[in-house]
Amino acid sequence: MADRKPVILAVDDDPAALAMVEEHLRRRYSSDYEIVVQASCSAALAHLDELRGSETPVALVLAALWTSGLNGAELLARVGAIHPHSRRALLIEWGAWGQSKTTKAIVDCMGRGEIDYYIPKPWRNPDEHFHRVVTEFLLEWTRARSSLPTEIAVIGEPWQARVHDLRSLLARNGMAHSYHPTDSERGRELLEEAGHPGERRPVVVFLDGRSLADPTNAELAAGYGVNTELGDPDELFDVIVVGAGPAGLAASVYASSEGLSVLTIEKESIGGQAGSSSLIRNYLGFQRGVGGADLAQRAYQQAWVFGSRFLLMSEVASLRTEPDCHVLTLVGGAEVHGRTVVLATGAAYRRLGIPALEDLVGSGVYYVGSGPEAAASAGGDVFVLGGGNSAGQAAMHLSRYARKVTILVRGETLADSMSQYLRGQLEATENVELRRCTEVIDGGGEARLETLTLRDRKTGETETVPARALFVLIGARPNSDWLPDSIARDDYGYVPTDVDLSPADGWPLERQPRVWETSLPGVFAVGDLNQASIARVAAAVGDGSAVIKQVHETLLSSDRESAASGQS
Repeated sequence: MADRKPVILAVDDDPAALAMVEEHLRRRYSSDYEIVVQASCSAALAHLDELRGSETPVALVLAALWTSGLNGAELLARVGAIHPHSRRALLIEWGAWGQSKTTKAIVDCMGRGEIDYYIPKPWRNPDEHFHRVVTEFLLEWTRARSSLPTEIAVIGEPWQARVHDLRSLLARNGMAHSYHPTDSERGRELLEEAGHPGERRPVVVFLDGRSLADPTNAELAAGYGVNTELGDPDELFDVIVVGAGPAGLAASVYASSEGLSVLTIEKESIGGQAGSSSLIRNYLGFQRGVGGADLAQRAYQQAWVFGSRFLLMSEVASLRTEPDCHVLTLVGGAEVHGRTVVLATGAAYRRLGIPALEDLVGSGVYYVGSGPEAAASAGGDVFVLGGGNSAGQAAMHLSRYARKVTILVRGETLADSMSQYLRGQLEATENVELRRCTEVIDGGGEARLETLTLRDRKTGETETVPARALFVLIGARPNSDWLPDSIARDDYGYVPTDVDLSPADGWPLERQPRVWETSLPGVFAVGDLNQASIARVAAAVGDGSAVIKQVHETLLSSDRESAASGQS
């Protein structure tokens, strides 16, 4: 039933409460969604099975917590396996969050990943708090459904590496898009309408009818309205921020909000590594968690409305210092000038270096753990290599799509590398398995990944297993190779700053280096690039916001020196 509306299903055995929920849902959402209500969780479960059989999408399931028989928490725990895309929320009475029994049920269900959040039952007309949470859930569900009409459509071969690159770039830059295989009915229609019939290369079609065949990253970004061109090459910025991950975006927000002229340069996508995280549960202020791309886009828009300028899809090749400014040379030869520089280039995921698997990157082997890659794993056996939070977040996200998710770790335990809330969710997820003391040594496939070869690090025994996809999240290496020799780095490529600088690092001034200042005066390093980083999004945001005080001090000091020099 392809034309049937997506379903919002609500369950409560209290007739008056169910009638109130139904009234609110029908009045606000019935034009776009089919509203279904059930008086018992058992009946709701049977109906959800019917909807799966008819391939009817279920957008949201709301279940009262304390129903008789099968209760709401037990129902929602089962919904994830039947309709993995749907959002799930417990309905509770207003004020019930203060009751220990209800609190424990919510916390336990959230900890096991069985619900997305809770919603107090509506009690007045209109109840905008109720609708706010419902609307947020529906937006999240829509973003996760790549088959729904969106502003951008990508048409291409299912396992083509460039298709993966384009979709990943769109996802990490917060651009909703749909995907259609080249040989699908809708794919052929779109290609015909766009004037590319029979095209086998990837094609991107925009809402206004424009289309691009096999676009470069810069062409794609320009197509959806992102600035990829440098303005006045002689403009002098108060601060140039290199990198638009959490640390760089925070620096951009705080610098521009305080009146500084800011240029932020990003070589690929807004958000950095954090932008590829499917759900960050422990970031302050987001009680239901927040997607990395969503968080990054919010920060990007915040900086933009304060006046920050952004230059995206541009890579910095080198940095040199002149008497009155620092000069950054971009790949391609263009130069930008800044009185100070904040380095927030972060770190890149380490590569496996196995030739057979590197040849399949984008075709079943991925160095990210969310976005369009997850849908490609639907119904198959997928593997996540790594034991940190990024690996745990990826495994939880993939468990909604894959038949089975196997986490491979070289060590004996996850305890030293992964947050407790993630370990608890993974342990409670039936289709997630942990294999300890295991490493990947090979793999193969024709057009896409088909098999992996695993080795037990204790016994040395090897095993070849079928694999739909491999997600590699094995730590990171700082993006610091392009920096000049005047900026000290440790043996791993991280940049020491302020108190971590040693006499051998060559600090050239009589004054002490400021906080986050590198061995090159006026150049600061924050976030994962910094030697003292603790690799947490909140810590990176803290660095990026706090460094602007040091930038201000540097600019004021420079102004005073210039004034004194002029008077003399």
